[in-house]
Amino acid sequence: MSSVASKIIDTPIASLPEGYKPSANEEFMNDLQREYFRQKLMHWRAELLDEANQTIANLSTESLHKPDQIDRAQIESNAALDLRTRDRERKLLQKIENALRRIEDGSFGYCVETDEPISLARLEARPIASLSLQAQEQHEKMERVHRDD
Repeated sequence: MSSVASKIIDTPIASLPEGYKPSANEEFMNDLQREYFRQKLMHWRAELLDEANQTIANLSTESLHKPDQIDRAQIESNAALDLRTRDRERKLLQKIENALRRIEDGSFGYCVETDEPISLARLEARPIASLSLQAQEQHEKMERVHRDD
């Protein structure tokens, strides 16, 4: 991400009152809601990056020069599992970055297929959601149909 884009995403939209949670009783995707989800995504991104850095540190310090083949095999197996997990998290980081960009361009919280609002409960559970629940269900149904072909 460019440094300009990073500065835009890192710039607060609004100051959140302590303990703020988005509510259906307020205007959908107002500044407070957008800032709430921006902070939630930023925190999630920071956690994933910390875990990735920890994995790198662990892989660089673990020695594959163990005399026992079983120990060496276990270390290699653990490293492969860690790397697969980090690869999934890398894809998740891309989705987080996309969600942060949608916050900046004002499209966050709206289904990319129907332009309908995505429920706050869905966004709370999955802040990277870009499809409404109905659109997601339809998408998954289509995937199952085409997978069975």
